[in-house]
Amino acid sequence: MARLALTMFGERKVVSTIELNTKRRDRHDIVAEILKTAREGRIKTHIMYKAKLSYSQINTYLKLLVDKGFLENNTVRRKRQIISVYRTTHKGILYIDNIEAVNLLLG
Repeated sequence: MARLALTMFGERKVVSTIELNTKRRDRHDIVAEILKTAREGRIKTHIMYKAKLSYSQINTYLKLLVDKGFLENNTVRRKRQIISVYRTTHKGILYIDNIEAVNLLLG
C-alpha cells in the first residue's frame, strides 16, 4: 500500500491512501490470459493487446503454445485477406481450469 503525501510550506499531510498492484505477472498468468482470450478464436493483435504484451513477446508465446498443443493456428479468409486465427485447444482449456484451481487454493 502506498500513501500519497502532499508537502507544502514545510507541512506534510497525507492526502489519500492508494493501493498499487505491484505484483508482476509470472509466465503461468500470461499463458492463462492468452489462452482465455483465444477461447473463441482471436487474431494475434487482439491477443497481444488483451494480454498486454509486446510484439516480440506475443510471437514467442504463440509459437510456444502452438508447438505444445495449447493453441491451434487456423488460416481464415476475410474480405479478400488471409488471416491467422488462434484458438485454444482442449489441452489449453484444461490448463486454464487447472491454473484457476491453483490460484483459488493460494487465495
